[in-house]
Amino acid sequence: MHEKISDFRSDTVTRPTEKMRKAMAEAVVGDDVLGDDPTVQKLESLAAEIAGKEAALFVPTGTMGNSIAVKCWTKELEEIIVEARSHIYNMESTHITFISGVTPRPIPSKRGCMDPEEVERNIRKPTVHTPRTSLICVENSHNNWSGAVVPLNNIKALRDVADKHGVRIHLDGARIFNASLASETPADRYAACADSVMFCLSKGLSAPIGSMLAGDASFIEKCRRLRKVLGGGMRQVGVLAAPGIIALTEMRERLKEDHDRARRLAEAIAPLPGIKCNPDHIKTNIIIFDLEHKKYTVPHFLHELAERGVWALATTGGIRFVTHKDIDDEDVDRAISVFRDMLS
Repeated sequence: MHEKISDFRSDTVTRPTEKMRKAMAEAVVGDDVLGDDPTVQKLESLAAEIAGKEAALFVPTGTMGNSIAVKCWTKELEEIIVEARSHIYNMESTHITFISGVTPRPIPSKRGCMDPEEVERNIRKPTVHTPRTSLICVENSHNNWSGAVVPLNNIKALRDVADKHGVRIHLDGARIFNASLASETPADRYAACADSVMFCLSKGLSAPIGSMLAGDASFIEKCRRLRKVLGGGMRQVGVLAAPGIIALTEMRERLKEDHDRARRLAEAIAPLPGIKCNPDHIKTNIIIFDLEHKKYTVPHFLHELAERGVWALATTGGIRFVTHKDIDDEDVDRAISVFRDMLS
């Protein structure tokens, strides 16, 4: 194994900054389940303000945030509309059915953008044979579409459809700040189109743990109960909220560096034999590409990359590289050099 590792597996591998570690050590804490942890209160107030919502809830993971939202907005035997390649449908251990008891109806899309007319055609009223559609889930940026940004106009059109039929919208905004920077659209404008929004602190924003779920005050009050039911009621959790505050106040703007490095990497590897990648599709920090090479299968290719100190993951659609705070220009140069050495 190579001594120096360039870890492109995910932006979830980011380490907290020294300032975050210091804030954790010095955090003022209380019992958050009893509602008296001041650092958590500060984080939740900040998150709600950034999202343009009345209230927010600190949760351990994005998956828990999404599962709480689905459970809150739906009843058993109902149906929700999801994008066919979405994270909430494909990569969250079936909590839609297991926890909420609802059926997902996947809709194909154009790089994460569902056609509002097709969504409307798939909204169903309850009969003895069919369930009621109660929720539409949107993902932005979209993980499995190489970090694609769903345009604001598309989400606004879905909002119009939802309002027409009395359906809620949940925004899986795990990487909403990547989408916001790439599109030059404030995050609260995206969130305004949704009844609830979840966003992560622990990906590109580099906090060690945690996500936020935001919505109106009555929604968050119910979500707090659901968090407890799912085992997410934490006690002196201000030690984890403290780095989350730094993540939201100091780490959002630097995400542009990740976008620039991802685009540079994609442009360098796209011309190489066997690589099927369109650099024009790389808008944020995720590169997903197909590999069709007579010498390498995907597992073999990933193994050989790792032997040369470059880590990545297999995923739907091929191989995924993700740039983040702990990937610098030297790491990108190393990856480009290894690709050229292996494929040229």
